[in-house]
Amino acid sequence: MRKLTLSTAETIISAAFEKAAELSLKPLTVVVLDAGGHAIALKRQDGASIMRPQIATGKAVGALAVGTGTRWLNANAETRPHFVNALNGASGGAIIPVPGGVLVKNEEGETLGAVGITGDTSENDEACAVAGIEAVKLVADCG
Repeated sequence: MRKLTLSTAETIISAAFEKAAELSLKPLTVVVLDAGGHAIALKRQDGASIMRPQIATGKAVGALAVGTGTRWLNANAETRPHFVNALNGASGGAIIPVPGGVLVKNEEGETLGAVGITGDTSENDEACAVAGIEAVKLVADCG
């Protein structure tokens, strides 16, 4: 099992920012967590609003909490709101159930961590997370 290192996390973040520049997105905040939910790296672009680190982390934590990307949580927030509310309550309000939280997996399907991105639309946040993960030759699970 390959572990996420600081160098790998920094490459993920750089590639995500490159994708954001390519798409002319609003300022992003990106966090990379290990499989245990501990932050490896977090960067906030100039102009990002003040709660963006918490939102990015909430997206990544949400992905780790359910074992798939937060696109799944978003769908369940619409179809099973009581479940998502209970999950968020059990986590102490730590989960942000919208796209932009993407699991990082190796080729064997093992979860190595998660990337959380916020700042633009949830779909654009997710696209930047995928670009970052693919830049380090790992597998993105959006849910």
